[in-house]
Amino acid sequence: MRHLRLRVGGLRSRLVVTFVLVTLLSAVTTAALAHRECRNAVLKRAQNTTMTEFRNRVSEVAADIDIPPDQSTLTRFAASVSRGLGADIVVARYHDLTATSDSLADQTRITPELRTAVRTAGRMHFQRVEWQGEPFLVVGASVAFDTGRTSDLDVFTLAPLRAEEEDIAVLVATVRGGLVPVVLLAAALALLAARTVLRPVRDLGRATRKLAEGELSTRVAVKGRDEVAQLAETFNHTAESLQTSVAELRAQEERARRFVADVSHELRTPLAAMTLVSNVLDEDADQLPPDSALAARTVSAEIAQLTRLVQDLIEISRFDAMTASLDTVETDLAELVRSTLTRRGWGAPVNTDLAEGVRAMVDRRRIDVVVANLVGNALKHGAQPVAVVLRATDNEITLDVTDCGPGLPPEALPHVFDRFYKADTARRRSEGSGLGTAISLENAQLHGGTISAANRAEGGAVFTLRLPRHRPKDVP
Repeated sequence: MRHLRLRVGGLRSRLVVTFVLVTLLSAVTTAALAHRECRNAVLKRAQNTTMTEFRNRVSEVAADIDIPPDQSTLTRFAASVSRGLGADIVVARYHDLTATSDSLADQTRITPELRTAVRTAGRMHFQRVEWQGEPFLVVGASVAFDTGRTSDLDVFTLAPLRAEEEDIAVLVATVRGGLVPVVLLAAALALLAARTVLRPVRDLGRATRKLAEGELSTRVAVKGRDEVAQLAETFNHTAESLQTSVAELRAQEERARRFVADVSHELRTPLAAMTLVSNVLDEDADQLPPDSALAARTVSAEIAQLTRLVQDLIEISRFDAMTASLDTVETDLAELVRSTLTRRGWGAPVNTDLAEGVRAMVDRRRIDVVVANLVGNALKHGAQPVAVVLRATDNEITLDVTDCGPGLPPEALPHVFDRFYKADTARRRSEGSGLGTAISLENAQLHGGTISAANRAEGGAVFTLRLPRHRPKDVP
């Protein structure tokens, strides 16, 4: 029954309904045409037989009567013709005289139009009439002399067509009874055809879903050379092109990541040496001439920024290479947050509301990086006071960092954690590397958590770090 279930509006139901309607229309049309042709053939055959027998009988009997006939002769003539035709009723007319083989017969079945046609044309005419629900064939002829001149003697016969109508009714009933199995057979064939046609379509749909889910090696079988087979070939060609393109892009991305990682590692050693030198110059800057002191401090600041950028790039390359790991230890998070703020000198401008006793297995260095980045951004891009609130439930730990600044532009919210994203595109250079929020998110996800950004209704931005109270087993 599952295979016979039709979904309303689906392609299968539409195919079945169309197939059945076409079959039903064809069957009804064929039956109607067959009924008409059979009815005409049956009636024409009965009509020709009656007319032939009537003509022969009238010719045979008319040869033995005198013209003009009297009433008695006319009555014998009608009766004699009727006997030769079986039970058919015969009516004979000669001017004002009328005789019939059955005195009780209703002569209204002989219409004025038929009488006029027989009288004026002088040839045999017929007409089908219905009397008291029964069909009759009325045939009329005018008796002529051997010379061809009309004798004014008209004779009519009324032949019942009930037997022929019954035959036609049986035929109609047979055709009507045959419509039901024909329609049922059409529906079964439609289901079979729909299933045959839709199977490759379903295969294509299933393959498309797999392709969308990332299974780029998905292909479909190509059977035959019809339109569906051509569609399958096109799908396979498209999938192959997509797989090739994705492979090339991944290779390029991998080369770019490796290049960045290699360059960052290569820069680390000279930068360390440069940092030492710049620190010395920075410490001795007060003893240098003003211009030299400014140059020494500028070089020192730029070297420090370059060092942070290289360190961030190295950290990002670890995440991309999936080599970043956690060194977890059970930690009091309130104590960790306070340590982070103290070591960076952010005690005064930051209000804290830290729930005590919140302990979790975390990597202290990575959580320190996250807290420092969120608080540092709030101080740098927002407005004081900055607040840090730590809360915990049985399942989750949250750390909210809020500021009282103008908040984040709505168009920047979806991109806050993008690498090198800057809300102000005109600001090409800043003190930060543009990787801080991205690294914070990676660190949070490494713990099985996440970070979200939003604007507060009362103003300012809020960044929320969420960590699971109990680290999932599949998190490294």
